[in-house]
Amino acid sequence: MIASGQQPQITIDPTGIQRIIYGKEDKIYCATSVDNGISFPDIQLIGEVSDMHLGMSRGPQVASSKNYTLVTAMDKSGGIHSFQLNHQSGEWLQTAQVNDMPGMAPEGLMSITADENDNFYAVWLDIRHDKHNKICFASTTNQGKTWSENKIVYQSPDNTVCECCKPNIAASQANVAIMFRNWLNGSRDLYLLQSDDKGASFNHPVKLGNGTWKLNGCPMDGGGLVVNADNEVSTVWQREGKIFYAMPNEPEKQIGTGRNCSLADAESPIITWQDGKQLKVKAINQGTTYDLGEGSFLKAIRTDDDKILCVWENEGEIIFQKL
Repeated sequence: MIASGQQPQITIDPTGIQRIIYGKEDKIYCATSVDNGISFPDIQLIGEVSDMHLGMSRGPQVASSKNYTLVTAMDKSGGIHSFQLNHQSGEWLQTAQVNDMPGMAPEGLMSITADENDNFYAVWLDIRHDKHNKICFASTTNQGKTWSENKIVYQSPDNTVCECCKPNIAASQANVAIMFRNWLNGSRDLYLLQSDDKGASFNHPVKLGNGTWKLNGCPMDGGGLVVNADNEVSTVWQREGKIFYAMPNEPEKQIGTGRNCSLADAESPIITWQDGKQLKVKAINQGTTYDLGEGSFLKAIRTDDDKILCVWENEGEIIFQKL
């Protein structure tokens, strides 16, 4: 166990340092490991966000680049706050607010990512202009000191995207990919947006998988995606209680049953998910599936010694295990 808390996220920087970010009430913490995930002795208070969203995939988000780690957190009034860690100084600083219109992100669902050159990208559900949820994007080239003008990159012709599913984002070089659950013609399917110019423009959204999910309700399950060095996108998501792994324009492959799935390591993908109360980890290239016992909101990364480091939430505690 690391500490009491909720909604852990995990990241690894190019030097191999792992950081677990989690929330407790209105406070955000960072637990750091410098021994490939064997221990997390150093826990820092990052900052505090009054009335912070926390729970059901709503909680602090994290991404690491070569020289910086950024954390974002959302308050229930619809503001998105950002915090920066300079890897050299080891100090956390609160930086600029991400959204440029206050009160427009009340759902509390967002993701962030970083490229190799200390550029960071964010995506979230935003209700600006018409009170319907849309996919909104912003970036920062100065590690959160300022954020770009917010841009709506997708709006459903059926008024709203899925209201309670977290959008996801990944980047490699100039390529940025966004995955979100749409609400189109009565279906709640996953769609992919891609940019090859660091988010200056995005292509027309592409539906993932061949099947569809007619559903009058929100599954509250956004999945995950990664982009590898060859700019190939891999995704994982849930449909009708089944977990699918898919690449754009290819048939989906079922890998299990359950919900709350995520994906890590673009070069050697790791899928995590929850089947009932049981936590599962699957290394795609090795074909190996691990059972971790009970818990929820499992995340994983691959460490520099080629092991899988897992972190999850269980009865108000942050648990980690190295496989």
